[in-house]
Amino acid sequence: MLRTELPRVRTAALAWRNGLAALLAGLVGFGLVKGRSDVSGLDEHWAAAVGGLLLTALLLGASAAVWLMSAAHGLPRVLAVDRLPLRTAADHDEAVRSAKRLRRGIGATLGCAAALVAAVGATWYGPSAAPPGVRVTTPKGVPCGSSLRIGPEGPVLTDTDGNVARHLPTRATARVGKPCP
Repeated sequence: MLRTELPRVRTAALAWRNGLAALLAGLVGFGLVKGRSDVSGLDEHWAAAVGGLLLTALLLGASAAVWLMSAAHGLPRVLAVDRLPLRTAADHDEAVRSAKRLRRGIGATLGCAAALVAAVGATWYGPSAAPPGVRVTTPKGVPCGSSLRIGPEGPVLTDTDGNVARHLPTRATARVGKPCP
């Protein structure tokens, strides 16, 4: 058992690496099929959360790749001749290290998949960004609305409910900015 320990761990690591790579490829492929293509239409807090989830997925995915590849193939290492352990002991130590890297890689890959699913879900189902508001400065105050148009009687501001129009004086300035309260 001790002689075949390292090859068994490496074989398992290769199988896990391939299976987890297929899982991630499927998730990414599925995520690109439907839903918003970017976060520009999301509420800004949700967009930031999606960005954080994608960064988390990237870091976990990169860590998982390093751990799984090193579990499957080992890390490059050179020892002085006088410090070389017995072959069986060296293989056992490497098998233990590879098994630890394999467990870490599996966990990181599953964490990456969870972060990707959460990011895609938030992108699909997160609240849309509020439309910008139109603020009009007049001598009587600063009303806010969702649209401004020029009608036959002068400027008309439609409020955020979309059903009330206000006739404004011709001497008014308008700015598009943050959503109206």
